Amino acid sequence: MKKTLIIGSTVLDIIINIEKLPTTTEDCHINGQTMSIGGCAFNVQNIANLFEVPHVFCSPIGTGIYGDYVASQLKEIGLSPFVRVKDQDNGCCYCYVEANGERTFLSYHGAEYTFDPTWLDGINMEDFDQVYICGLEIEESTGNKIISFLKENRNLQIFFAPGPRFSLIDKKKLDDIFKLSPTIHLNMDEILTFTKTETLEPAVKTLYSLTNNLIIVTDGENGSYLYDGEHLQHAAGIKANVVDTIGAGDSHIGAFMASRKFGYSNIKSLEIANQISAKVVEIRGSLLPADVFRQIIPKLKP
Repeated sequence: MKKTLIIGSTVLDIIINIEKLPTTTEDCHINGQTMSIGGCAFNVQNIANLFEVPHVFCSPIGTGIYGDYVASQLKEIGLSPFVRVKDQDNGCCYCYVEANGERTFLSYHGAEYTFDPTWLDGINMEDFDQVYICGLEIEESTGNKIISFLKENRNLQIFFAPGPRFSLIDKKKLDDIFKLSPTIHLNMDEILTFTKTETLEPAVKTLYSLTNNLIIVTDGENGSYLYDGEHLQHAAGIKANVVDTIGAGDSHIGAFMASRKFGYSNIKSLEIANQISAKVVEIRGSLLPADVFRQIIPKLKP
């Protein structure tokens, strides 16, 4: 099995539980606060690790209290920082979780969202066949370095999760990525906002016309959809007792990528991804425990 390259951030998530988001000048009490290691790419690699998919996790760690915290948490789970950036602080993410489980992020970006292709020097890209990238890194000043790296390694199938800031990413950067025919993974709100449409079918057709590759759309308890240019397929949602939705989308794309590596069809991979994300929303934070994972996904063989 060829390897998967995962490019992106590892951050400290400060999870703040509230009844509802406050309005301007309002004074609110919170229901609780916890700290956890997170980040979109980190959540994806956690799923790849659970599936035992061989991968390289290219995630820079900065300095400062947040960087030291992330480095120590990685060590606790048996990982080493891929690279320490010595001249820039690591950031953090404030995750406001409302009573219904929905989350809102306020992010302080640091070294964790940067990229330098020299970090991958000495790694043979012919050993890899797919790569995960996130819109947050593309939006940053070093996003063009990621795009240049992808252009130089056209053997890699790109899985692109543009995220809730999809419409804010520089158009030139998006055009360059679209020309590389990525599989795009996003939620219903993100695709409708980006395509300026009101329903799913015209939205996926519009986006597909730009990429000519699979479009995967998640829609919470309603399940998820896959469009291949001809057919719009649906995988039913799975009932879940939602605690918070942090990491649900990251885990979904990670599970889809892993399932495809094991030879499952696109629709079966979508169904497996739905199972995984349904369990992630039932826990606090984004990290699905290995024992829970094994309850729903048996040992897989490529």
